[in-house]
Parts: sequence; C-alpha cells; structure tokens
Amino acid sequence: MHVPLLDLTAQFRPIREEVLAAMTRVADSQRFILGPEVEAFEQEMAERIGVAHAIGVSSGTDALLVALMALGIGPDTEVIVPTYSFFATAGCVHRLGATPVFVDVDPVTFNMDPAAVERALTPRTRGILPVHLFGLCAEMPRILDVASAAGVPVVEDAAQAIGAMRDGVQAGTFGAAACFSFFPSKNLGAFGDGGLVATNDPALAHEIRLLRNHGMEPKYFHARVGGNFRLDALQAAVLRVKATRLPEWTRARRDNAQRYRDLFASHGLGHVTLPVEPRGYTHVYNQFVIRGPRRDDLRAHLQSRDIGTEIYYPVPLHAQACFADHDSEAVAVGSSGSTAFEVATDAASSSLALPIYGELTPAQQRHVVSSIAQFYA
Repeated sequence: MHVPLLDLTAQFRPIREEVLAAMTRVADSQRFILGPEVEAFEQEMAERIGVAHAIGVSSGTDALLVALMALGIGPDTEVIVPTYSFFATAGCVHRLGATPVFVDVDPVTFNMDPAAVERALTPRTRGILPVHLFGLCAEMPRILDVASAAGVPVVEDAAQAIGAMRDGVQAGTFGAAACFSFFPSKNLGAFGDGGLVATNDPALAHEIRLLRNHGMEPKYFHARVGGNFRLDALQAAVLRVKATRLPEWTRARRDNAQRYRDLFASHGLGHVTLPVEPRGYTHVYNQFVIRGPRRDDLRAHLQSRDIGTEIYYPVPLHAQACFADHDSEAVAVGSSGSTAFEVATDAASSSLALPIYGELTPAQQRHVVSSIAQFYA
C-alpha cells in the first residue's frame, strides 16, 4: 500500500472546480499584483485569526523578514530564536545584520524553552521569536512575561500553526506580530509560495504594508528601503477557496492523530514517543513527529514499505555550516546551563514525521503503524 508523506492531489480533487473558477476570476480581471482579491483575502484572514490587521506577503520567510524590518531589527541587535526549527527563523535575523541568539527547546514539546530565553537576554536583545513548531503553540504566557520584563517585542513564527490555540487564544494573536506561511505543504497551502503577517498594531501594520512594496508611498516616492514582498492575486484567490475548508481539514488531522495514538497503543509501541497535546492546547498537526530508537533504520524500513516520511530537522540551527563562525559569546545556553543544546541535538537524531494529512485513510494509518511494529518486533 502506498502512503505518501503528503497527498495534495487528494485534497485538490473535491475543490478543483471552485479553485479553477477563482483563478479564472483573477485572469478575467487582469489584476495580478495586490488589488481587490488580496484585500478580500486579508480581511477574511484577519477575521479568521482574530486580529485587526492581516498583510499578505510573498512567503512565510518574507513575512518574518518584513516583520523584523518593521520592528527595527538590524546590526548590533540580537533576536532570541529556538535552535530547533526551519532555517528561515534564524536566517531572516541574520539577513538583517542582527545576531540570532540560539536557545534550546523543551524536551516534551520541542518548542522554545522559556527558561532558556530568560537566560539568553542581553542589553542588545531587541526581539524574541518563538516558533509554534509542528502545529503546537509555544509556551506563550511565560515567554510574554519574560519579554515584557525585558521590554522587547515578540514575533510569533506561526508558519506551521494556523488555527492552533493555547487556552482558547489563537496562534498569531499573542505577540506584536505573527508570521504565517502558505507553502503548499502547510495546513493552508497556496499553489506556490505565500505568507501573511498578522498584528493588532495599526502603526506596525502600516509599516509592513509600506515595506512589502519597496517602502513606496506615494507611488515612486520612498521614505524607507523595503522590498518586493507582495502577495500575488492568484495565490490569494486560491487561498480564499481553501481557507473555507481549513476547519474540516484541521479536524481530520486531529482525528488522524488520535487514530495514530490508538493504533500505537494497540500494538504495544510504548517505547515510541508520540507528539503531545498538553492540557489547554489545541494542536493542528502540521506534522506528526514521533521519536524512536534507530530512527534512520526505521525510516529505511518504512520506505521499503512504500511509506513516506521526513526528518524535521536533521541539523539544529546552531550547528549549521553558515553559522560556524557565529559569535560564541552571543549563543545562549539551555535552561540547565549547558551549552550543548542536548534537547535539540537529540530531537534532530531521533525524530521522524509520519503522514498526517486530512485525506489519509484509516487503512493507510494501519499500514504505517503495523510497519513500525514489524520493525521493532
């Protein structure tokens, strides 16, 4: 039985005509850059997330970049980031000439360790950038307390977490700004790249809108140097259709996560660590990441059984070659006081993502878990 890591064809099939009609609407209008389609999408997303302002941009990476630019992040400043995340989290900080200060993650959730954040603060800290990894909110109340005491803004990297909640509060509504990605593999994916910045701050929203279009206001007059971070109207039109399905797709992912738990329990695979959903949290499972012994051999076994998997992420950010000459004095330590980033290092060597998309069938899930049980038998 074939079980791909992600099956976008299965997702597209029932919405094909509606999506094509939306794309035709844009083609007929010949309005491809920003315009009414993007404006409608932004308004709908602001209402969906629960913020005053939503600004469509060209990718999740550019969402991070423009949000940090708008907050004045630049040379001689530091931004605290988790070392276990997708590269853009730290890459955007570095691109602005600022220093990414790496901290270890919580051993249960893989999210930024608030105690490590507090230890990492210096007089140069100008931002904290928590990631809601794999679809689970970071420990935002504690992080916000640390940030408030230090007087620095928080920017949420919510690229993987649209719809996730902590005590009924949605990801994307905690910090000064939040950044979402619509990369095709996300729970809400475009037909290419796309992103969004959410904020309740009208002045910050205005600055982000300015910077996404070369800092231009009015036309051909530039008070700031921005970039071309605009969202295409075609992507907005596709996303408007798909966003209406997001609640049901999220429910399906959550149902599949529970089915995995039941199947792992029935096979007696207690030595495999499954994702957690702490009390008060709503996990949206952009990824279903397990940990187990002999991870690489397990992955090869699943591949031989025609089951797709992925490793998120094989190399923590502090160990990436591009940061090899990173100022060691700026690198933060974990809450235990160690400089080894043990949790992130262990996660990178033991974690494996299984298929979790909403169209995954019970039979496919049974095949995945029975294959894992066969490996560990």
